[in-house]
Amino acid sequence: MKVAICPGSFDPVTKGHVDIITRAAKIFDKVIVVVMINSNKTNAYFTASERVDLIKRSITGIKNAEVEMYGGLLAEYAAEKGACAVVKGLRAVSDFEYEFQQALTNKKLNPDVETVFMTTDAENMFLSSSVVKQVCEFGGDISGFVPPEIHSDIVRRISERKRN
Repeated sequence: MKVAICPGSFDPVTKGHVDIITRAAKIFDKVIVVVMINSNKTNAYFTASERVDLIKRSITGIKNAEVEMYGGLLAEYAAEKGACAVVKGLRAVSDFEYEFQQALTNKKLNPDVETVFMTTDAENMFLSSSVVKQVCEFGGDISGFVPPEIHSDIVRRISERKRN
């Protein structure tokens, strides 16, 4: 069984993330979407558990995908899960340098895992979790940016944060 991991912070998950997960699920037998807990990112809008829930609700139609969270090294997680690949979405050339560095690091730590880069769909090239949060904070419509199943959760959370 070919297992792939789609890691990220997903704060929050976007239609771009769901597109990459959907496409990875067509290539691999099993896709594990893993919310990586990064101690350097201290200003998350959603807890790791909430992000897991948001992703689960966003990918219910993808039968060979599951969602977990992890707080260690991605290379170790991949080994634990028997994954052969890490799937990363690329929006622009600017994403590549950082992701390439991460891929080389993971390869050094776990030679059995390959990193597969998928270019995002053209309609999502500009899209990031940061863009979603910023547009929503200023009252913009994010319905084209996030899965409909979680739209109200995101708007509610960002509104709460803005009030506080």
